[in-house]
Amino acid sequence: MSKIQRIADAVEMGTAKQVAVLVMKALNEGCDPTEILNRGMVDAMGVVGEKYRSNEIFVPEMLAAARAMKKGVEILRPYLATGKSASAGKMILGTVAGDLHDIGKNLVGMMIESVGFEVIDLGIDVPIEKFIKAVEANPDAILVGCSALLTTTKRSLRETVVALNSQPFRSRIKIMVGGAPITQAFADEIGADGYSENAAEAAELAKRLAGLV
Repeated sequence: MSKIQRIADAVEMGTAKQVAVLVMKALNEGCDPTEILNRGMVDAMGVVGEKYRSNEIFVPEMLAAARAMKKGVEILRPYLATGKSASAGKMILGTVAGDLHDIGKNLVGMMIESVGFEVIDLGIDVPIEKFIKAVEANPDAILVGCSALLTTTKRSLRETVVALNSQPFRSRIKIMVGGAPITQAFADEIGADGYSENAAEAAELAKRLAGLV
């Protein structure tokens, strides 16, 4: 079994400590950092996402795999080239005003990080103005993710997306929405660019909206 395959297997199993050891060993033995990232970790998270969608694994296993990859990326980061090759792009993420749920948002953030994006997490109960200021402060941001986990905060999500749609920066960002009460029809109605039902789908959606697939 190759060094890269061992890393991929460890990511899929969600063994963060083993991933850290294997990544450092591969680097010390001359493996290409980009190959470790793409073939050893990003591809492995793709497999994890497929298994989640087909109900072979569930949220705890997916979360463990995302954490394992995050540990590997921490070790890899100093070895990766700077610039666009080091990141698929930047995303602003938050749960909308009035909503204090963060588990789903956190999982989405980890999955999107696992496919190569830099995620700026604004947290929970995020007012519209905070989303707008975050995009303005990060002119290289290409995605904005808004989460609503309550039926009562669908209105807040609508108002947030409407406000983002009216900003001068709208042409340079894609808006993703999700959460338990949200549907594709609602996403279309409020003017979002994409909707995902779960964290695995969110990672694939992020790549599509960023033009990476």
